[in-house]
Amino acid sequence: MLTQELEVKKKLLQECSRLLNLQIKAAKDAMDEAQESANEHQGAIEDKFESFREACQIQRDMYARQLDELMTTMGVLRRINATKLNSEVSPGAVVQTDLQNYFIGVSLGEIKVDGDSFYAISGMSPLYKAMEGKTTGDTFTFRDKEYKILQVF
Repeated sequence: MLTQELEVKKKLLQECSRLLNLQIKAAKDAMDEAQESANEHQGAIEDKFESFREACQIQRDMYARQLDELMTTMGVLRRINATKLNSEVSPGAVVQTDLQNYFIGVSLGEIKVDGDSFYAISGMSPLYKAMEGKTTGDTFTFRDKEYKILQVF
């Protein structure tokens, strides 16, 4: 049974990494595109091109910040140990409740692994704070709903 749980955790980590890498690539591509647009209008003297170039730079900076956040998120993900079973709800844990399943790490929304749905949530989220430190059999309440923890690994 243990190897099956670790396999699920490993697949969740791989899927989170894959999704994050797609987001990182999209942010890089958008940033490069904004920079190219700005560069193409470098030679123009007219004011309207100057404001266009400024708008491109602002857009490029926005994508750069987004990329920076995604790289930080990837760093958080890389610190999760897929070979360690968690006995309580903490970063890196897979939490199965009577209502939904969760993967504690980074916020990426719903992820499917072997036909099962898991919600990838951050260790900063209010939902995580509600279940933090709990173990199998414990209950917690979030947004007026009571959850029973069926398994933590």
